Amino acid sequence: MVIAPLVAASLALSVATGPLDPRSSHAASPRVALQSRVTATTDCIVRAIAADPRFKQASAGAMIGELIVDSMPACAATVREMIDAWDASFGDGSGEAFFMGPFLDVLPAAASRMLAKDPAR
Repeated sequence: MVIAPLVAASLALSVATGPLDPRSSHAASPRVALQSRVTATTDCIVRAIAADPRFKQASAGAMIGELIVDSMPACAATVREMIDAWDASFGDGSGEAFFMGPFLDVLPAAASRMLAKDPAR
């Protein structure tokens, strides 16, 4: 399905740029629900990174990938909810494809930006 990768890219980019305006005529209910799952997952990962003692080190930016990987156990339930919501909207397997593709592609930059704005998260 061609639409799923386009929506995936759109949602991944919207996490990095900010939330959807639910009053917008373009914000369909399923998209808003998916956006909330993507945002919750991103927030969980960013909070786990901020709580990691290594984040306070000067080289934290260079190790953002490692910090993301190490945050996964703490956020496993939230990640699973996002994947399940994606599967419910686009079919089995689409959630994992979104997570492993567009989500993880954008996550390091989005997490770095969020942590730069509010390192205490």
